[in-house]
Amino acid sequence: MAPEVSFYDYIIIGGGTAGCPLAATLSESANVLLLERGGSPYENPSKPDKGNFFPNLLDVSPSSYAQEFTSEDGVYNARARVLGGGSVINAGFYSRAEPEFLKQAGLNEALVNYSYQWVEKKIAFEPPMLQWQSALRDGLLEAGVLPNNGFTFDHIYGTKIGGTIFDGNDHRHTAADLLEYANPYRIKVYLHATVEKIIFETKVFSRTRAQGVVFEDELGKKHWALLTKDYKSEVILSAGALGSPQLLMLSGIGPSQQLKKFGIKVVMDQPMVGQGLVDNPLNVLLVPSPSPVELSLVSFVGITRFGSYIEACSGISFTPSWSRSVAKALAAILNQTEQSSTKLFQEGILNPESLLDTRIRGGIIFEKVKDPISSGYLELRNMNPRDNPKVTFNYFQAPEDLMKCVHGVKIAIDAVYSKSFSNFRYEILSAKALLELIVNLPLNQRPRHLTSAFSLEKFCMDTVMTIWHYHGGCRLGKVVDRDYKVLGVEALRIVDGSTFTSSPGTNPQATVMMLGRYMGLKILQERYFGKYRKK
Repeated sequence: MAPEVSFYDYIIIGGGTAGCPLAATLSESANVLLLERGGSPYENPSKPDKGNFFPNLLDVSPSSYAQEFTSEDGVYNARARVLGGGSVINAGFYSRAEPEFLKQAGLNEALVNYSYQWVEKKIAFEPPMLQWQSALRDGLLEAGVLPNNGFTFDHIYGTKIGGTIFDGNDHRHTAADLLEYANPYRIKVYLHATVEKIIFETKVFSRTRAQGVVFEDELGKKHWALLTKDYKSEVILSAGALGSPQLLMLSGIGPSQQLKKFGIKVVMDQPMVGQGLVDNPLNVLLVPSPSPVELSLVSFVGITRFGSYIEACSGISFTPSWSRSVAKALAAILNQTEQSSTKLFQEGILNPESLLDTRIRGGIIFEKVKDPISSGYLELRNMNPRDNPKVTFNYFQAPEDLMKCVHGVKIAIDAVYSKSFSNFRYEILSAKALLELIVNLPLNQRPRHLTSAFSLEKFCMDTVMTIWHYHGGCRLGKVVDRDYKVLGVEALRIVDGSTFTSSPGTNPQATVMMLGRYMGLKILQERYFGKYRKK
């Protein structure tokens, strides 16, 4: 039970992918409070494991790891709500950022590499490459995503096997595991602790300064966590691309017109809070297989030179309702197929769920648009920090993004119809049939064009989904400086994906965890020895 009032050197809001390594690092020589609004991934140790990937994402119960929301664009999405954050609910792929991202952020290369290695020692593994994943990887090479770069954590053009946070037993390791590095005598972690607002001290002729936070526990009791009198003590937001801008606004830092609309006292008018919010568009192909497939999440990636990433998973479980949707759509397509006289397809038409069983007999191929130009914004929906804010991403507003998607989907189709992948596709199913299958699934709330299965442009726009790599809202240079300090405010930083101007690498979790460690070391360096010096 948390005391009503307590004091700490650092108060971290959000025990997610950045917050856990940040808290562990700061606890090496300072007193730290880590506040997480969700529960523990350790209560049911097998729940986050590989086979439960989609069931966990689609779980809408109040205690679920993922809090669902739908953007104003009509795209279903989710926000982590558990200690360890997105690393508890993602597809597990571990790959470092491209050098350009690190250079743009002004990060020290030596400290970056050290911080990556600190993470990797604890939670990164080399994934197995079994039949289905190997066949598709070889298909991508046939499709021209060259060269074959083998296994590496590094971001390199071509096709590569990356890391994974699943071990050899398919057990997930998460950012929460990085708390094993923490000094247990210097850290407090409170779960089901929802921060309502950051408390500020405002004085005439001096800058606004963070003093602490007010949070509510699971029983609804309020607590005040305050900073110690040391002027180097700080509140650090690590609540993610939705949570950090939302909490800044609820605390009085944001666009003044929006704050006044909800009767929030304006601490500082900052119109850039909530702006520049970006989600990388995702489009998929679902490919039924005539051969058995392994259970696999993302093991390799095709990194194209035109700005598209290709990844895949196989043999995954859906919830029963999703299984029925897929089976029904597949049966409708099979009914239209002239050559559907084989035993398998007769069975599939009569009992389409036989093509799925408890796991899908086939795989899903993902196409992600790198560095979309299209961006959106976040607005408050109400004053309840437990509710998701109102989010608009403006997918494919820029025609350049759409062209990347079209090119990427073409590459994915070429890989599916490659010689290497021939054992894992039905010859009876054409590329148009695969597109039609996706068009007929309830993947989002967007309207469908009649030509969605004929035009890749319409297919991309109509069936767009999220890969959960949304970022921005508290961008570097707009809301925070290069030390991740909130502009115009003392004792307040933001360390998470809300500061990103682009999503790092093919999958951001490696870099978000690295950044938590990196900034923890920098902050301790500043606290005890002055500003960190580049070597």
